[in-house]
Amino acid sequence: MRSHIVLLLAYVATASASLEIVNQWSFMQFDFPPDPVLLEKFQPENTVPTGLEIGWDRIYLGIPRLRAGVPATLAWIPRSLPPGVSPVLQAYPDWSWHTAGRGDINCTGLISVYRVRADRCNRLWVLDAGVVTSIDDFRRVCPPKILIFDMATDRLVRSVYFPRELLRPSSLLTNLVLDDTRSSNSRLPASCDHLFAYISDTVAPGIIVYDGRRDNAWRVTHASMYPDPDLGEYDIGGERFTLMDGIVGLAHSPAQGLLYYQPLATDRLFSVSTAVLASGPPAEGTDLPVNLVGRKSSQGLGVAVDPRDDTIIFSPMTETAIAAWNPITNTHKVLAQDPEKLQFCAEVRWAERDNGAIWALSTRFHKFFRRSASKHETNIRILRVVDSGFVSLQPHVLRRAVQYNATSTSHSPH
Repeated sequence: MRSHIVLLLAYVATASASLEIVNQWSFMQFDFPPDPVLLEKFQPENTVPTGLEIGWDRIYLGIPRLRAGVPATLAWIPRSLPPGVSPVLQAYPDWSWHTAGRGDINCTGLISVYRVRADRCNRLWVLDAGVVTSIDDFRRVCPPKILIFDMATDRLVRSVYFPRELLRPSSLLTNLVLDDTRSSNSRLPASCDHLFAYISDTVAPGIIVYDGRRDNAWRVTHASMYPDPDLGEYDIGGERFTLMDGIVGLAHSPAQGLLYYQPLATDRLFSVSTAVLASGPPAEGTDLPVNLVGRKSSQGLGVAVDPRDDTIIFSPMTETAIAAWNPITNTHKVLAQDPEKLQFCAEVRWAERDNGAIWALSTRFHKFFRRSASKHETNIRILRVVDSGFVSLQPHVLRRAVQYNATSTSHSPH
């Protein structure tokens, strides 16, 4: 696996690109059914999205049950609304799937969704962690699963459950990317399931690989997927908070055949060959061939790849920016920078269903986490980069990435 040269961002230049506020909220509101129990239990100060997917006519939001009081863990809003509005959220696919919001746990329904992804067959893959109140007491109430819905009919078309031996007591499945490059007939409806899904386990760090054609799954792990104990504190606008999360950011480069990943508590970005991941369970004692791609100026969560030129798009948290690096040309750009609007980018997306525009889900998660979010401030934004006048960064430090063979996996995820 060839080495890359990558810029270590030491600062963020002023960006000329502008950000369109697609939607924004102080606290989210829902289009509730006539259910007094659901309304009584709703706690908007505990309701913060982490997942974003752009459909042809809808925007989908994953809203995990980090704390009590989240009525629906998966919702949608129309794309046709005027910029900057604060629409009420519609439960997806409907309220019958969200009985956990009223305290009725039904493991065939939706429990806690961090992220969702649309596939080439216009289906929505919904990753359900099965864990509620994960910040406060981490209660596993159901096994994790993937539910796949037809976005044209909003009907469930497939359910995926994971073998028990792949999971750990503290497993928290938070993100997934879909890889359809291994199907020779990717355009045929019969091959809709001929893809791989790579799924992050954040608290018991690892990657679960799911082979959709064979309906089989296995687990890989590596020391690089664990949080760095020296980088578990974050600084956003001078406000500090601590969260010792492992692997969560995932992005796929089809052309290079790489899965990029990053823990939250690190300034490093790693990669692993998708051919290696898809080849089956690793033999006992085999080290996963992980590459250290490079280091960022600060920690970050959202990461994406523009498949047209393999540019990596990411959001350094302290710099409140969206930046880009092309590993082929070794060019570096700031796409947008805003200390108010880009405080915590849980998602950075290259939107196929929006002509390849860059979208971001920005929240004041740190304020929700610390219970200091105010209804008098804008705390949640869906944003879109609307100007291509990017600013190039001057190289500060260049480092050649090497194959990353860590000698220990003893980092604690807490």
